Amino acid sequence: MLIGDGEVVFRLVLSAIAGGVVGIEREANHSSAGLRTHILVTLGSTLIMLISMYGFQGLGVNNSGGEPARLAAQVVSGIGFLGAGTILRNGNNIRGLTTAASIWVCGGIGLAIGNGYYLGGIATTIIVLFSLRGLGFIQKKIFKNQYKLLIVQCKERAGLIGDIGIILGKSNISIKDIKVDSEDNIGEEEGHMIEIKFMVQLPPKLTNEGFLDEILQVHGVETATWKGDIEKAYLF
Repeated sequence: MLIGDGEVVFRLVLSAIAGGVVGIEREANHSSAGLRTHILVTLGSTLIMLISMYGFQGLGVNNSGGEPARLAAQVVSGIGFLGAGTILRNGNNIRGLTTAASIWVCGGIGLAIGNGYYLGGIATTIIVLFSLRGLGFIQKKIFKNQYKLLIVQCKERAGLIGDIGIILGKSNISIKDIKVDSEDNIGEEEGHMIEIKFMVQLPPKLTNEGFLDEILQVHGVETATWKGDIEKAYLF
């Protein structure tokens, strides 16, 4: 059964609004994928669902229009590739698990709205916003003594992040996020300096408190600084 032009436009606009709301939250957190990306993902998913449901009317076996789920199912795998790009690399930054997940969920929201399942799409949007904003605040309050920001300034070289990660792993410290900022220094002797920010989660009982000294012994590392509840700086 075909739907009217007004209904088509309504679903597209509603999906753009839903994706935009999630995108604004990601934009506020300076994520690699923000407002426009989330709108486009949600809007595109809605359009694909509309095409799969109503674009093949009169075609297929006995004019059945084929199987609508087949085309819509490709949205999931397609968004997976897009999300992987936000996780693996964005310029010199390595981050984005939460953003990749929000993109994937926006694809599902778009499919739901395109199918006319408004309750599911809108309810999911509200839950996503609560998860990103509300749960993030609660998480920081509950685990405020476990999450720290480790800032390492060093000379760029291959395998540097891996060497630091091994040291953190030996102390059962989990790396939650990594951001790399690079800046070309003036003068050839100074080399190419980078600043690596590790968002880490400390174990409830940290047995090895000298791991920062081990990091400072890594070739190329010049400074390692805590930023968080522990205000302690180490200078090599």
